[in-house]
Amino acid sequence: MNSDQTVKIICDTLSAKKAYDILKIDVKEKTSLCDYFVIASGKSSTQVGALADSVIDAVELAGGEVRRKEGLDDCRWAVVDFGDIILHVFNDETRLFYHLERLWSTDENTEKIDD
Repeated sequence: MNSDQTVKIICDTLSAKKAYDILKIDVKEKTSLCDYFVIASGKSSTQVGALADSVIDAVELAGGEVRRKEGLDDCRWAVVDFGDIILHVFNDETRLFYHLERLWSTDENTEKIDD
């Protein structure tokens, strides 16, 4: 499965599970770390954890793998590394504090996913 297929599964799953403010940021030209960052928000720590778990399940079901995951204990900010895609799921307060979009996002490399 390539990164474009994986990022579609991630974004579709987040949208179906009612994540909001979902951004897909193409960072291929900015870093060798990965191809995409996906950033999304959940309304509570319970939803942040459920969103991350749902995406992990969907990607693994499609044959993808999780390389690393962090933040699933307190679920203010869950980070899941799928290799070519890194998923960040935040609660509102933590997303505002770190504001990752400002570091990586431009009009040319960012797609807002309808939620």
